[in-house]
Amino acid sequence: MRRPAALDPPEMKMSTFERAYQLARTGTLADVKALKARLEADGCRAIDTLLASRSVRDHLAAICAATYSAAKLESAARQA
Repeated sequence: MRRPAALDPPEMKMSTFERAYQLARTGTLADVKALKARLEADGCRAIDTLLASRSVRDHLAAICAATYSAAKLESAARQA
């Protein structure tokens, strides 16, 4: 089974900022800790610098929480 394209490392090198928001919207990452681990695995740079900004970190956390919750609810509805 193929992973969604948003989970694959990008073909063109996008910024860590863009990749963080792309991953946060996938619904597969529960929080910023998981997002940071994924960014590191993808070889992104300056992750700590990106997440040092409280507003960016809080925004990414909100996106992760909302999309992760929605994905869990959608999955549960399909199984019911």
